[in-house]
Amino acid sequence: MPDERVIVPYSPGLATGTHVNPELTHPKLAPVVTVARTLSLPDGYRFAATLGQIAMGRYDPCARFVDGAFWWATTTPLGPGTLRLIRDGTALEATGYGPGAEWVLDQADAVAGLRDDLTGFTAVAARHPVVAQVAHAHRGVRLPATGRLFPRLLRNIFEQKVTGKEAFRAYAATVRHFGEPAPGPLPRLWTPPEPAVIAAAPYWKFHPFGVEQRRAETLRRAAAVADRLERCADAAEATRRLTAIPGIGAWTAAEVVRVVYGDPDAVSVGDYHIPNTVAWALAGEARGTDERMLALLEPFRGHRGRVCVLLEMAGIGAPRFGPRMPLRSFARY
Repeated sequence: MPDERVIVPYSPGLATGTHVNPELTHPKLAPVVTVARTLSLPDGYRFAATLGQIAMGRYDPCARFVDGAFWWATTTPLGPGTLRLIRDGTALEATGYGPGAEWVLDQADAVAGLRDDLTGFTAVAARHPVVAQVAHAHRGVRLPATGRLFPRLLRNIFEQKVTGKEAFRAYAATVRHFGEPAPGPLPRLWTPPEPAVIAAAPYWKFHPFGVEQRRAETLRRAAAVADRLERCADAAEATRRLTAIPGIGAWTAAEVVRVVYGDPDAVSVGDYHIPNTVAWALAGEARGTDERMLALLEPFRGHRGRVCVLLEMAGIGAPRFGPRMPLRSFARY
C-alpha cells in the first residue's frame, strides 16, 4: 500500500470513533484541520510492543494507548503537535493535530519503527541460541525513533538512580506543572514543557515533585542547551554532547538515543538490572558487571541495544536476592 497523505476537516469523532466533549480540549490548541497519512506495514509487525517503548507506563501524560490507538504529544519546531497511530490490517493510519501536525506526520513512520533497519540481524542473533530464540519470537518488534531529544531527556534524567515509581511521579508532575494540554481531541494528554521554561525554573520548584537538587540542576543545565542538542545529526553526536553535560553519563545518553534516533547499538551502561539480565541470559550467571555485560554483548555489536530490549521483552530476568530499593520522597525533606 502506498504512503498517502490527505488533509481532512477536524472532527473529534473521526479521531476517536466516539463523541468527545469539546470543553475537554484546549481552546487555543484545538486545530481547525488535521493531517492524515497511511503507512504500509511489514509482515508480522508488532504495534503495541514497538510503540510501547515510547511511553512511560500506561499513564504517561504525553504518550498512551487508548481504545487501540497510540497517542503521542510532543514539542516540534513548528509548535506543539499530537500524533495518533492506529492499525488497520496491513496499514497504519496516522493523524496529526495542532501547529506541529505536519512535523509529527513526517516523523510518523520513524515513530512507528518503520525506519528501523533489521538487515543482517538474523545472522547476528544466531551467534547465541537465547538471542536467536528471542529475536525469532519478537521479530515483529521495531525500534522507534521519535526525533525529539529534550522530551525524552526530561524523563531519563528523572529516572537516574531512583525507583520507577519515584521517576514516574516526578516526570508526570513536572509535565503537568510546566507543560500544556496537547492539541487534538484526547483529554488529559499533555505536551511536554518547553526547554526554556525548565531552564528558567529554580531547582527548588522541582522539590515538591520529589526531585532533589542534583537531578533538578542536571535538568536545568540540559534545558539551557536543548537547542543545540536537538540539532545533533545522529546518535553518536548526541551522545558526545549529552555526556559533556555535568550530571549526564553513559546510562542516560544511551536511554535517550535508543528511542530518539532508534539506535540499535545503545547499551545502558550503569543500569541496575540490565547487566544481571544479560549475564543470566547469555552465560547463566546470576550477577554481572558492566564490563561482563559488554563482553557478552560484543558478538552482537551494531545491535547490542536491540538485544537488551528483546531480552527484557522476553521477560528474562536474573534471580533476585535481598530487599528491593526503598521508595523515598524528597518533597518531605
